[in-house]
Amino acid sequence: MTSPLKVAKTAEEYLIAEFFLESVGKWRSERRYYTLSSGTTKEMVSAIAVRFLEQGCKELQKLAQLHDLPDSVSLVCGTEVIWESTDSITGKKESQGSTLFGALGNILYRDRGFATSKPVTAEYYFPNPKTLCLRTEYNGSVFEEELKLIGSKYRTRQTIISRAGEQLMIGQYLEKRLES
Repeated sequence: MTSPLKVAKTAEEYLIAEFFLESVGKWRSERRYYTLSSGTTKEMVSAIAVRFLEQGCKELQKLAQLHDLPDSVSLVCGTEVIWESTDSITGKKESQGSTLFGALGNILYRDRGFATSKPVTAEYYFPNPKTLCLRTEYNGSVFEEELKLIGSKYRTRQTIISRAGEQLMIGQYLEKRLES
């Protein structure tokens, strides 16, 4: 097996491979979504499983095909994220599913977006090696996200959703690692 850190060609690719490797495992995510116009808040708990995807694996090949990338282009690495979410107040199951992420340069290719089942891309950067920032745009909306590794047992996330320059929703997450 070739080390995913050795196939990285850019600093961004090296950092994303390292970030994805450090995120592998099972997590409990406590989420709070604030709808800014109405002032409503929704609280969720999610079970999340993160698996690292190596360059050349079938999932990354499928993802590259979804994005019509040429056969000569190979995503450097990626992750598969599987989740099951429950409303914290009512206990009602809200959603479950999975999504694929694949990195190339400073672009993350995804098989689906936050609010669409269609493939999307996000630009990403690292203000420091433990903090991943993403910006995704589709259907007139902008999704700005920050994921931060806190030691080996915690992650925080924040998502700001905007449309036409107006912030509509903020999602805040505290994620605790259950197992690696």
